[in-house]
Amino acid sequence: MDPVLAGLVGLVLGLLLASAALVTGLLWRARGRPGGATGAGTPRDERDDGEAALSRRLLDLMDPAVVLLGPDESVLVANPSARALGILRGERLLVPGLLEVARTVQAGGSRRADVALPGDLVGGGPRMVGVHGVRLASGPPLTPGPVALVLQDVTETRRVEAVRRDFVANVGHELKTPVGALALLAEAVAGAADDPETVQRFAARMSHEADRLSRLVRELIDLSRLQGAEPLPDLTPVSIGRVVAEAVDRTRAAAAAKDIHLAVGAQPSLVVRGVEAQLATALTNLLANAVAYSPPGTTIAVGARARSGFAEIAVTDSGIGIPCPDRARVFERFYRVDQSRASATGGTGLGLAIVKHVASNHGGSVSVWSEEGLGSTFTLRIPLAAGGDRPVEEGGDDRPPVPPLAALRGIPRALPDAAAVPDHGPAGAAADDGPPGVARRGRS
Repeated sequence: MDPVLAGLVGLVLGLLLASAALVTGLLWRARGRPGGATGAGTPRDERDDGEAALSRRLLDLMDPAVVLLGPDESVLVANPSARALGILRGERLLVPGLLEVARTVQAGGSRRADVALPGDLVGGGPRMVGVHGVRLASGPPLTPGPVALVLQDVTETRRVEAVRRDFVANVGHELKTPVGALALLAEAVAGAADDPETVQRFAARMSHEADRLSRLVRELIDLSRLQGAEPLPDLTPVSIGRVVAEAVDRTRAAAAAKDIHLAVGAQPSLVVRGVEAQLATALTNLLANAVAYSPPGTTIAVGARARSGFAEIAVTDSGIGIPCPDRARVFERFYRVDQSRASATGGTGLGLAIVKHVASNHGGSVSVWSEEGLGSTFTLRIPLAAGGDRPVEEGGDDRPPVPPLAALRGIPRALPDAAAVPDHGPAGAAADDGPPGVARRGRS
């Protein structure tokens, strides 16, 4: 069993046992003492009262949600974590899935299940909880008795498991395509041994598929290293201008093939501490992504600026844009907004994931603004080295990276009027706010 999963199961079991003991004591106190004793309390009564209060206090402090249901499915006890989930209304449990678990437990003893909680109950979107239910009555099954439910939020755990499954499936798919193509081409070459021209044509295609396979393996290795616990090599001062120039040079041939102009704004003298090769790779991936999803004959603009102790590099295109539901996932491994374009773009699906991890490992971040039909702006933020930015005029630090106005005029859908550039707000805005200078003008 996965060690993380085993640890989680052990934690839930331990919490369940503790919860069962606590709620049993509370239930006993709620029903009253044997014999229906009344009147002045005895020392034992006082001790029992103290133990019950302590049990309730411990239950309230528990992070997992604990709910004790009576035979009629009314809520006898619920700790603050349970009430914070929004699953209770008065003394009733609102979630049908939880009631189903309780009924199954009532009939057979205990049960574990995952139950989805609607977003309108918990706020912030649907959540998934792992539920462990135990019947506390000592009588035979089907005899009415209390049921304890222990709920643990497993939304992130299930998400990670799904990402892991998708990763394995996607790696297999991405490897299958070039490997299968190489096998077919090798067979075709063998059958055309007496036709040098055909052999040469097939050999060129085999080389292309081999390059694609090599690039995929190389990026998998790079991503594995970036995600690992290995510290970065010794950090050195890195010129952002040099990083931009290197990334543009690497992307120029692919852009020229689509008649796309790469417009680079005036680069301020910004210096960060980092690994130059990794930063150049990250920016190259952003530019390559922009080229892949931009129509022929358009312009991609690159600009940089210093803001709040960070060097910010923005890459703006007038491509197809990213639908709102996909924006939060574009930095996942192998995630593509349009799977049908995967073979056309020729990418591996790992480029933006590498950007995210390079930024994170350097203490920075990457953000995206996008709107369908207007294009996208990706902003890479890396902490400046001490003294790594030259002085700016008062208030100038709040201005985003501004690509050259002439370049932005080449992006008519995103920015119909280049005069709007001075009016934009801070870079790295949330997706709904729009990028500096592009979003507000393009959506007005």
